[in-house]
Amino acid sequence: MMLLRILLLLSPAAWLLAQAPPPKPAPAPQPTVTLSTETPAPKVMAVVPPDRVVIAVGDVKITAAQFDQIIDALPEQYRSVARGSGRKQFADNIVRIEILAQEGKRRKLDESAAFRTQSTFENANILANMAYEEIGKGAKLDEADVRKYFEAHKTEFEQVHARHILIRMQGSPSPIRPGQKDLTEAEALAKAQDLRKRILAGEDFAELARSESDDTGSGTNGGDLGSFHRGQMVPTFEEAAFSLPPGTLSEPVKSPFGYHVIKVEAKESKSFEDVRSELERRMRPEQAQKTVEDLQKKSAPVLDADFFGLEKK
Repeated sequence: MMLLRILLLLSPAAWLLAQAPPPKPAPAPQPTVTLSTETPAPKVMAVVPPDRVVIAVGDVKITAAQFDQIIDALPEQYRSVARGSGRKQFADNIVRIEILAQEGKRRKLDESAAFRTQSTFENANILANMAYEEIGKGAKLDEADVRKYFEAHKTEFEQVHARHILIRMQGSPSPIRPGQKDLTEAEALAKAQDLRKRILAGEDFAELARSESDDTGSGTNGGDLGSFHRGQMVPTFEEAAFSLPPGTLSEPVKSPFGYHVIKVEAKESKSFEDVRSELERRMRPEQAQKTVEDLQKKSAPVLDADFFGLEKK
């Protein structure tokens, strides 16, 4: 897989990729343990017949279907942008490539040895990537192997719905709320312990979160963090949240942000059948990679020992 990704970077599509900005990364998390689940509404793009010419540069005509096929050569994470909000910018880059290609022909660069060598390799690269995709799609997955993979990755399909109250301490990246004291670690722990006792004595968790939590983002919602998977929270918080039974309250949990009192509302674990398609999607590239390795062994490639600095046999 890594080899094919490297080869892809040498293709013309990589030039397009270099000219078009990648999808915008998610905003850096604010100094709380929460992660935003809000995403902007996708831009609705027009749908046209596949044989309709959508780009014309001189004698070169590119249909909607061909435009889509060009996008297929890009890494998966870029395709949705090129087909959606970045469609016009991607088309502009295709136009630039065609203009330069036509200029290259005018200068007879297509008759050079370098062009012939590189174009031959490009064709091989395209076929290699198409073959890899085809091998992955057709890979046969043994039922026992899929179940074994599920058992090894079962925790990745668990999620927890929880609330928390954060008590900030000195050195925390969370800002101090207006009018609040910058508590020492000992003071923050003591306050978290006191709040836990008040909740166990019958006070409402949500109301205390609104008035006392230094995580103002979740505090206004009664400390509600919604549902989250593993890997979305800081490690100590995650460990505590996933270990608690629903309806229970944690002891104060220390993190870089301060001390948390956590209440687990619900837990969900997806079954094998629920995630089977996802498991197969993950496993197919691994199966394809094994096939590539087998093909490489059978082909017995020869590398010049002197040129590549290899030990001579």
